[in-house]
Amino acid sequence: MSLISIDKDPFIFHSRLAKFNNIRLAVGTPSPLWEENERNDFAYRLLEGKFLEALRASIKPLTRRTTGDADQFVAWFESLAEWGPGQHHPLFDWLANTATADQLKWFLTQEAAGEAGFDDLVAYTQVKLPVQAKLECARNYWDEMGRGKPRAMHGPLLEYMVRNLGLQPSIGSTVWESLALANTMLGLATSRRYAYHSLGALGVIELTAPLRAARVAQGMKRVGFSRRARAYFDLHAVLDVCHSQAWNREIIQPLVAENPDCAQFIAEGALMRLQCGKLCFDRYSREFGLSVSDMENSRKKVVNC
Repeated sequence: MSLISIDKDPFIFHSRLAKFNNIRLAVGTPSPLWEENERNDFAYRLLEGKFLEALRASIKPLTRRTTGDADQFVAWFESLAEWGPGQHHPLFDWLANTATADQLKWFLTQEAAGEAGFDDLVAYTQVKLPVQAKLECARNYWDEMGRGKPRAMHGPLLEYMVRNLGLQPSIGSTVWESLALANTMLGLATSRRYAYHSLGALGVIELTAPLRAARVAQGMKRVGFSRRARAYFDLHAVLDVCHSQAWNREIIQPLVAENPDCAQFIAEGALMRLQCGKLCFDRYSREFGLSVSDMENSRKKVVNC
């Protein structure tokens, strides 16, 4: 694949980086071209690093209030659910109360195409972590794996939804903001220099996803999608609440207590993930032609019920 500078068309950049990630993470076999492949991988990783560093710089001003002890940091981290980028975005009330079946399908297609695979992200991130943090990652991973039951694995639940609704997610038909979100999560999880960032990004997903998942499930139920098709979102609306509490207690608090300097990196990772999410929500809203008043009217429907 040919390279492209980060300052060019963001769709071209992130679609090529997404294709690179698909190839890089796929199960492979030895190749006589391994040296050429390694050089190509290195070039892409440099571009990925430049993108991640630019994203870090853009959110750094939001981390100024992260000083203090471990308990204070956890309180700050949990407050992101209220004021962090993209939180309480009116798009989700609109999806719950107003969006048509076709509009929900478009949204779900974008989300499925931008899904980086939480199970794999946790597996990459937990390498060489301290015992307490590693064990919590293991418990989280086991839940992602359906506790050993194939039908309860989170990945296949999402795949079932895609098949059941006839969705066709692909890199070429996905907005660059959704591709950027997945590229960010994979970049953080697969680079050991961003291990703390990845823990922050994964933790903030658990913290902020339940409300959004509940709104999406509500919209899917309203337009008649089956219980099993919406099971992925129904599950995350409930389970991630417990996951977030355990993540903060077993991973973030002890890591910051042991090494206060890591708080900055955990905070950056969380805000990088939230900023990517906000860019997606704003782009989806524009694609639907939504104005602020449209989404506010959907929010009022909840109040008047």
